[in-house]
Amino acid sequence: MEIALIIAVIAAIFIVRTFKIVPQQHAWVVERLGKFDRTLTPGLKFVVPFIERVAYKHSLKEVPLDVPSQVCITKDNTQLQVDGIIYFQVTDPMRASYGSSNYVFAITQLAQTLLRSVIGKMELDKTFEERDAINASVVSALDEAAMNWGVKVLRYEIKDLTPPAEILRSMQAQITAEREKRALIAASEGRKQEQINIATGEREAFIARSEGERQAEINKAQGEAAAIVAVADATAEAIRKVAAAIQSPGGEQAIQLKVAERAVEAYGQLAQKNNTMIVPGHMGEVSALIGTAMTLLKGKAPG
Repeated sequence: MEIALIIAVIAAIFIVRTFKIVPQQHAWVVERLGKFDRTLTPGLKFVVPFIERVAYKHSLKEVPLDVPSQVCITKDNTQLQVDGIIYFQVTDPMRASYGSSNYVFAITQLAQTLLRSVIGKMELDKTFEERDAINASVVSALDEAAMNWGVKVLRYEIKDLTPPAEILRSMQAQITAEREKRALIAASEGRKQEQINIATGEREAFIARSEGERQAEINKAQGEAAAIVAVADATAEAIRKVAAAIQSPGGEQAIQLKVAERAVEAYGQLAQKNNTMIVPGHMGEVSALIGTAMTLLKGKAPG
């Protein structure tokens, strides 16, 4: 009975040491008699008991690693409190097992050293503007060094850049002054634009008034010209009608009578103005006056 129990225990130990179940996204390093032999991939694997053993177990997932905060000095001798985070992944389990005794510690220390070096080449203002460039520089140098440790550095991100309190106050004062400057410039630009708009409006109004006055003068001149032409046309038409009336039967006698009437009226008006009775010396003067008028009318009549 005791022998059977011993055999069962030995069999259980043998099974435990022989069959290995490797989880997904993991890699186990197997040593044979203390020497690297192979890497076990996910699934059910077999190991020779007492001769082979699983020496290292690595996760192949992306791992975030916090980089402790440290003080960095910029090119213009300003202290900055900087902390960040690294994302890396084991790509070669064998190198990760034997390339470094502690690749996590090595990556952390190297990241701090590289960060101090990169920030030391920049002035304070540039460190806030060039965070992406700083991250890229640290990743490039860190990934090159980590290749020997079987690790791929994927990203590095600066979490916080904190300057001293005095620098923060100076920066705040500078920002306030810059905002006030922009506000004054904006106000002056607004006043300038207002004056430009007013001047433009006045100029356009003056042009509109002058155009209106010019058009009014043109319209007035055209109206006067049209009136003159109309009067001239009416006068010509009247003369033509008078001439036609003269040439018609009895027209000459009617004109003579009209001229005689006008002559009598003229003598009468002269008498009223001078309070003196003016009469022709003899009736022959009236006949002569009528004859002269008839001669002028015939001269104006169209032949």
